[in-house]
Amino acid sequence: MMKTTLKISLAAILSVAACWSTAQTVSAMRSSEVSAVDKAPEIQNYLGSKPGGQALIQRNYQQQPPLIPHKVDGFDDINAEENTCLDCHIHKEVRGQKIPQVKESHLVKPVNPAAPELHKSRWQCNSCHVPQVDAKPLVENIFKGNTAAK
Repeated sequence: MMKTTLKISLAAILSVAACWSTAQTVSAMRSSEVSAVDKAPEIQNYLGSKPGGQALIQRNYQQQPPLIPHKVDGFDDINAEENTCLDCHIHKEVRGQKIPQVKESHLVKPVNPAAPELHKSRWQCNSCHVPQVDAKPLVENIFKGNTAAK
């Protein structure tokens, strides 16, 4: 029993030593050394200008939440009590402009057309609806969306 344990231990030590001597330099998938300091990405500006100044962004697939085609800089934080998005998007028209309205699926049922009310489970708009930046993709993307999606 003692000889078997000794042989197994010796074999384990020899195999670890063999692997140790042939170890290769580890590098990250980003083509730089693991020990290299990461650089923060450049801050990208949101596409578009103030709300209402640009066309809607075409969706890539069915059931995709609409993307925000305007800057959101300077908007107050969205919380359950205050939601700057609703200042415009709860109404069919703002200052004579037709704008996308919050869908009925986001409102308390039955919907009161005179004073629609956002359902409490839907107050965090930017969980699904996101502004866009003109940024270079981090990895190659060959996704072809269903551009006919509405």
